[in-house]
Amino acid sequence: MGSIRISIRLSNPLKDNLAANETTALVDTGSINLCLPKYLAIRLGLQELEKRDVVVADGRIVKCSYSGPVLVEFDDKKCYTGALILGDEVILGTIPLEDMDLIIHPASQSVKPNPEAPELPSIMNPDCV
Repeated sequence: MGSIRISIRLSNPLKDNLAANETTALVDTGSINLCLPKYLAIRLGLQELEKRDVVVADGRIVKCSYSGPVLVEFDDKKCYTGALILGDEVILGTIPLEDMDLIIHPASQSVKPNPEAPELPSIMNPDCV
């Protein structure tokens, strides 16, 4: 499977005066969080919430800023999340993918809303009643 990149829209829900940013994100099921380059975090006016130790792909542990909140939009789906300020490209990890109920289609190299819940994200949580 090759790399899948999708167009997403990012904004800061706490700062209505700042424009949303259309960008391309690498879809990475090996990543957990949304990762943003520093320039984009500044453009979105994100506030650092804390520092976190992050294990990166080569096994190193790096200290990163965890900032937010971020509104992520893809097609008609959206979620609110925090972001690690790390690297030089936008990475869409499993937390925002799951929160928006998106399905990865390796054969077509695409990402689509879950066909079983095309209008609203559904979340499977057997512990909630």
